[in-house]
Amino acid sequence: MTRMPRWAGALALAALLATACGSEAGPGDDGDAASDRDITVMLFGDAEEVAGYTTLVEAFETSSDVGVTLSPVAGQDELMARLTTAFAGGAPPDVFLLNFRRYGQFAAQDVIEPVQSYLDDSDVLAEDDFSPRALDAFRFDGDELTCMPQNLSSLVVYYNQDLFDTAGLDAPQQGWTWDDFLAAATALTGGGTYGAGVEPSIIRVAPFAWSNGGDIVDDPDDPSTFTLTGDPATRAAVDWFLDLQLVHGVVPPDAEEQSESSEARFLRGTLGMYLNSRVAVPTLRTIEGFEWDVAPLPMAPGGEPASILHSDAYCMSAGLDVHAAAWEFIEFAMGVEGQTILAESGRTVPSRLDVANSDVFLAPAEPPASSRVYLDIEPHLRATPRTASWSRIEGEANDLLAEVFYGRVEREEGLRRLEDELRPLFEAPAGGS
Repeated sequence: MTRMPRWAGALALAALLATACGSEAGPGDDGDAASDRDITVMLFGDAEEVAGYTTLVEAFETSSDVGVTLSPVAGQDELMARLTTAFAGGAPPDVFLLNFRRYGQFAAQDVIEPVQSYLDDSDVLAEDDFSPRALDAFRFDGDELTCMPQNLSSLVVYYNQDLFDTAGLDAPQQGWTWDDFLAAATALTGGGTYGAGVEPSIIRVAPFAWSNGGDIVDDPDDPSTFTLTGDPATRAAVDWFLDLQLVHGVVPPDAEEQSESSEARFLRGTLGMYLNSRVAVPTLRTIEGFEWDVAPLPMAPGGEPASILHSDAYCMSAGLDVHAAAWEFIEFAMGVEGQTILAESGRTVPSRLDVANSDVFLAPAEPPASSRVYLDIEPHLRATPRTASWSRIEGEANDLLAEVFYGRVEREEGLRRLEDELRPLFEAPAGGS
């Protein structure tokens, strides 16, 4: 008999915390047989995303006696706070969905049950089913797979086809350059419209540095500092990125971005290009007034294709009496049926390559028409470091980068502060000061 998910609608804070603590019986708890077959899955997402996971759970429960409680939160910062509290209290969720840039904090504390042995013993899944780039991002020690990557996305350019047509511009194509991007953004700016919208963050800058032959840190495997100013190739990319705002004015200035986000402008038809990952698609599919599509990031002149991996994975909490039910859910979610369900929601680029290359993903009835873009860049995807303190480092770097991007701090001073003030954090433990 199918059991409907116990989560329905937006839950109150107390209810969510109670749910997070209602995981399967832990060590020292008598429990019963039924508790071994009930699991809690904590994840983040907006209403459209959570609806996809709800459908996934419903399908899973149709063929399994495992009961799943979805425990959703709105965003990744809230998820990190909930997980930290749950692990500290000794009652973590059985399964949680986490981005590769954030799981290092928990992997370093050995509170994640590595999935490598479960995958090796599986009759349902095999490593060859999935994107190597996504898998590698979740090998915390560089070898053993820590979590199971659910999706494979990248930073891309969403563009308003109607605005491009009106300006007499050709649609962006593979191989276009920074110069092409800037020329298009300049032509599209004016009359209340801006050419481009992009969040000033490390993960937005990184692909441009990589395309130009640089890197944002001194050692991706064991970083000790940012290299935004010390590496000439990286500095050129950083300056090009900052110039979009500070010199060319093709992106909304601070006050206007605060009053209306770039995504909202794109939805309203007053933004020519919008840089984001696949996460934007469900919301963009609500657009009715114009045609839009997706294109790869522009390359550095004389550079190479590059983008940053955007991937979330199912992780299992360590220290629980039984992981069988949790792994059974992950096997279903990562199988053809589970990956197909989420692909149909529009939110994810399946990490499972057979589903990603099927018509389910590549030929949807709704835009974007050029979904092949997400797969063509797969060989060129790169990841930021996965160290224990990276989540905090990235957050503080983003704050300083935004100060520079919006002209609140002078460029040289801001970039120097970003490198000097954050250098000690590279040696700090997860959550340390």
